[in-house]
Amino acid sequence: MRTLSVYYSHKDAPAELRQEVKNLTENLGLIYIEVCIDGDLQLTERYQQMTPVILVGPYRIHAPFTLPEVEVAIKATIYQDSGQEDPQVEKRRFTFSLQERFTLWFSKSYPWIISAVVLLFAGLSFLPPMLMKNGQEGAANTFYKFYNVFCHQLAFRSYFLYGIQPFYPRELAHLPEVYTYEAVTGMPAENIAFARNFKGNERLGYKTALCQRDLAIYGSLALFGIVFGLTGKRIKAIPWYLWIVVAILPIGLDGFSQLPGLAQGWPSGFPIRESTPFLRTLTGLLFGFGTGWFMYPLMEESIKEARFALQRKQTVVMQISEK
Repeated sequence: MRTLSVYYSHKDAPAELRQEVKNLTENLGLIYIEVCIDGDLQLTERYQQMTPVILVGPYRIHAPFTLPEVEVAIKATIYQDSGQEDPQVEKRRFTFSLQERFTLWFSKSYPWIISAVVLLFAGLSFLPPMLMKNGQEGAANTFYKFYNVFCHQLAFRSYFLYGIQPFYPRELAHLPEVYTYEAVTGMPAENIAFARNFKGNERLGYKTALCQRDLAIYGSLALFGIVFGLTGKRIKAIPWYLWIVVAILPIGLDGFSQLPGLAQGWPSGFPIRESTPFLRTLTGLLFGFGTGWFMYPLMEESIKEARFALQRKQTVVMQISEK
């Protein structure tokens, strides 16, 4: 059996119109459902200045409308469904499954879920230096190996905990009054294998399992997810060209301009530079936050229609079960 849903606000015209629609709906053999949009930010945004709105079959009718218009839509829906109802389809229509409940919950909570996962992933990268500090080298190495899949873990581009400095940059970075990587390890930065495997010691501290830039990327991506959730998922996506300018170009320029300093075979006289912890962190923050600003609103655009359909079905099932 089909349903007719009316989405309304208490600010609408008197309720007599809704009562007339209800009488017409029930006389024609459909189930009448009412949903007040007051207090629901997403429904209010969807139907503002349009209520009351009627949904019946594939049709949507918004105010101002007349009863004959509603009757035509109802009869058209009945005609389309005549002789096509499958008992199993009918049963599923008025059952809200566990899978549908989970999908609806996820569609509402995905910014928080993604942010929690990303924060957990970034936060656990601080665990290996803590384990090293407490003498649990085997457990620390397990985490280092896991994160090695996602990050280069170069010691001169990572943060350190429990040491005399929070980082040990290359001499090429030209940071004054800072112990350099070459000075504290006695090894050249070009020895990439050593830089990857060097985890630190009691004096220098122990490096995090994610580098400076990656920590900033994951942290700021999670931060935007939290902001997006707190604002009710109403932030609009930045244009693609602004995403490139703000997020892609800074990290690309800062990252790729360092390659000649480590790669072999670059032409002599080619400009060689090394970024600083500040620039790596800043460009990582811009990339993570900018990508979140571009990605999350696009995800919301693709998810909200499915969420609305599930919410509508849940409301129908709940109201029918109460009758």
